[in-house]
Amino acid sequence: MPNIKIFSGSSHQDLSQKIADRLGLELSKVVTKKFSNQETYVEIGESVRGEDVYIVQSGCGEINDNLMELLIMINACKTASASRVTAVIPCFPYARQDKRDESQAPISAKLVANMLTIAGADHIVTMDLHASQIQGFFDIPVDNLCAEPAVLKWIRENISEWRNCVVVSPDAGGAKRVTSIADTLNVDFALIHEERKKANEVDRMVLVGDVKDRVAILVDNIADTCGTICHAADKLLSAGATRIYAILTHGIFSGPAITRINNACFEAVVVTNTIPQEEKMKHCSKIQVIGIAMILAEAIRRTHNGESVSYLFSHVPL
Repeated sequence: MPNIKIFSGSSHQDLSQKIADRLGLELSKVVTKKFSNQETYVEIGESVRGEDVYIVQSGCGEINDNLMELLIMINACKTASASRVTAVIPCFPYARQDKRDESQAPISAKLVANMLTIAGADHIVTMDLHASQIQGFFDIPVDNLCAEPAVLKWIRENISEWRNCVVVSPDAGGAKRVTSIADTLNVDFALIHEERKKANEVDRMVLVGDVKDRVAILVDNIADTCGTICHAADKLLSAGATRIYAILTHGIFSGPAITRINNACFEAVVVTNTIPQEEKMKHCSKIQVIGIAMILAEAIRRTHNGESVSYLFSHVPL
């Protein structure tokens, strides 16, 4: 693939390497470090003049530092005369702050969109945004990829009774995602309605659908403290589900998340590798990882060749 450079930020270098390997490319050279006052310094280690540049940086770990590093890398490539700079952001930072819940609350996802654009990004590639409306915060192209092909593959290969399962959304916001998976598998779906006292704290859950004597597969895009999915698992167990799995795109797993998963009734909690999970897996044997490097690599290849990325939703080569 001529005239293409792939750089990795420091947030998830393993995923960046897997993407480069899938494309048959070497990661381009970049040096990132911090001065003693914690300012971020970036030095691009090779010429990008006239090149199609892709910078892989996920919104995880030290989120604010990694976001700043991404902005500086974009700007460095743009001012070095790259022909196009695409930010590949597997997990979009601040994605849950996508609307104003209170009169004086910020819409921080919009602020991040503005920052990326001003830094010089020409194109954004991300995966399973918390809300698709975030694409409208940009005046540049945004490809919101879907982990669904990898999720479907995992279900068919790892759940022997998948033909008699029920796919469950732990909240109303995920209904569209769950119905798409259920329709593809030709199985039933269910929905859990949740009432919250405040953020990260669920007050009451109501199950809509029948899971009695069936395998239940909870599907969601983000799991942070895991209060929602663990409460949902308890609800499904009390409703008669025989086995319960959770499949999540972005496993943040902060605070009490690992303790909650270990104490919950899950057969497995399956996440994609948009966020590194090696450390979390050492403390929780239930966590399993689905690789999505092939989806991101194919998006980069098709973008570079000027082809449609929407094709990926059902035809990505796994």
